[in-house]
Amino acid sequence: MTLNESLAKEILDKLKSGELHEYKIQKEDFMIFRKVLVARDDFKHFRGIAKHKGEVVYQYTQEARS
Repeated sequence: MTLNESLAKEILDKLKSGELHEYKIQKEDFMIFRKVLVARDDFKHFRGIAKHKGEVVYQYTQEARS
């Protein structure tokens, strides 16, 4: 499945609602996902954890990071 801005928004909304606990983004989808993420008012509530080969696992946290 190819990530687009609409799908990225849906994933972020599901992380926020708790429907998803975490979501792994592949290296080739990172820039699209990041573009949608940083445009959100609540973007500081999302935590990205770097993994091997450019993958990033995103989670939603109740407290915003500083």
